[in-house]
Amino acid sequence: MGEVPPGEAPRGAVLQRDKETYMIIPRLKGGMLSAEILKKFAVVAEKYRIPMVKITGAQRIALFGVKGEDVEAIWSDLGMGPAPTGKKILKSVKICPGLPYCKNAQQDAMGLGLKLEEKFMGMTLPGKFKIGVSGCPNNCAEGWIKDFGVFGRVKGFTVIVGGKLGSRPSLGRVLYEGLTEEDVLSMAEKILNLYKENANPGERLGKVMERLGHFDLMPPAGADPALR
Repeated sequence: MGEVPPGEAPRGAVLQRDKETYMIIPRLKGGMLSAEILKKFAVVAEKYRIPMVKITGAQRIALFGVKGEDVEAIWSDLGMGPAPTGKKILKSVKICPGLPYCKNAQQDAMGLGLKLEEKFMGMTLPGKFKIGVSGCPNNCAEGWIKDFGVFGRVKGFTVIVGGKLGSRPSLGRVLYEGLTEEDVLSMAEKILNLYKENANPGERLGKVMERLGHFDLMPPAGADPALR
């Protein structure tokens, strides 16, 4: 078990309220689990006497009460690294099962969500940024309260921007409808670049869009998918 330098948190670990133990979150792509991965979590929880194992709102599994000297050994036993942590990164891409599992799904949410995660997860940004991808308008991945939300309809994907939770929650607004998967990936890149170039430290996307007047200047939903 690796020694942790004094005053330095172990890799991927967040110091907890007791100022002695840590919380760690392994990276699970798309929140997907196999029987083998579940067994590894069970073995680790028992081996290192982890007092709390919790599913998070971002479809990840958090381990609480971890001893600092155990962190690297846990990463090794799980065979995976930490999920991105911090306040100024793209923190999560929440994805519903979509096709072929959900009877309501109209588009391949998992396929698109994994591509967004692979391309953008962990990107350094001016503030917190979350993405949600759903296969139908029921929006199980909560796109309306994400900075960048996507949900499927029969004729393609709808993109929502500017939502968030917190002490002053707000719903996102529809940006475009009828987009292909490639359109959404291109739109996400443009939105993230706009955010990086214009946001004040800690400012969320919705505030940036309002301040720049983009909500007022947006073309109607269904127009050509290019950020004006």
